[in-house]
This record gives sequence, structure tokens and C-alpha cells, in this order.
Amino acid sequence: MITENRNESTSTSGHSGGGGGRGGPQRRSFFRRRKSCPFSGPKAQKIDYKDVKLLLRFISERGKIVPSRITAVSPKKQRELTKAIKQARFLALIPYISK
Repeated sequence: MITENRNESTSTSGHSGGGGGRGGPQRRSFFRRRKSCPFSGPKAQKIDYKDVKLLLRFISERGKIVPSRITAVSPKKQRELTKAIKQARFLALIPYISK
């Protein structure tokens, strides 16, 4: 009887707390609005290595290129953006790292 109670009270999922797993109380999922690519559409900006102001929006404080899952840039445009950033760095329009 004592061993039965212990087995029921222990969690087998590997983490404690929560309540969002299987068999637990159902929680309402958070609705996240799907972001659209800032470079696609009729009035979209063109990606250009000379447009430093635009490129700096997609570079972190440390000088890294921000991933597309954060910026919502489409995969095709992310590749173009990466090429433009690297070209601007090579031509010393933007720094490789910021201090």
C-alpha cells in the first residue's frame, strides 16, 4: 500500500511542475501571429550591401547576423541578406565585431 502511493506520486517525465504534459490539465496554447518577411511584398525594401542602415538592423550587438527565426526573413531573402552583410563587412562599410 505504501509503495503504491509512492509510485503514483513520482513523476516519470523527467521534470517537475508544469502541468502541460500528457495526462495533465489542458492549458490553452499561446496564439502567436505569423510574421511576414520584411523583404517580400509589393512595397518591400531591396537588399543592398550599400544600405548600411538596413543591414545594421539584422546584426546583433556583438556583430553576429540575427537568425531568420527571430527576424522572420524568408530563407531565400536570408541568404541574400547574409551575402550583403558579408560583402559590406569586406568593404569595411560595417564592422565585423562591435566593441
